[in-house]
Amino acid sequence: MQVLFVCTGNICRSPTAEAVFRDKLAKAGLSEAIKTDSAGTAGWHAGEQPDPRAQATMKKYGIDFTGVRARQLRASDYTEFDLLLAMDNGHYEHLLANAPQGAGDKIRMFLEVVDLDGLTEVPDPYYGDINDYEFAFGLIEPACEAWVEQVKTAVR
Repeated sequence: MQVLFVCTGNICRSPTAEAVFRDKLAKAGLSEAIKTDSAGTAGWHAGEQPDPRAQATMKKYGIDFTGVRARQLRASDYTEFDLLLAMDNGHYEHLLANAPQGAGDKIRMFLEVVDLDGLTEVPDPYYGDINDYEFAFGLIEPACEAWVEQVKTAVR
């Protein structure tokens, strides 16, 4: 099983989700069975590390960002990954619009597995401050927990 997290530039939301999900997989003993990655709908930051504010937030919570580098979504991602999780409606629409025939059922909204006071999108913290990154983390962490529960049944 392979899971891909998708946002715009792949330096804030999706790499945070990738790292949190990877951490939760390790704690659940699922690191070998479920692989994860992240990508951006745009390639502006390809090759870069996550935003320093995202790094600071992750460090605060003891989540490791080692090896996470921004990359742009590739056509092969639709066949390589079993699940593509969009951080917001724009990413969801982008994924659907570019999906090859038959891949649409792999595309889901990241927050659909949790009830967070009606929120359906993880807001982009990029133009904000550290508080916006903390807020995003507060949405990403419980959603990753729920996704681990969802996907572990596929590998057991």
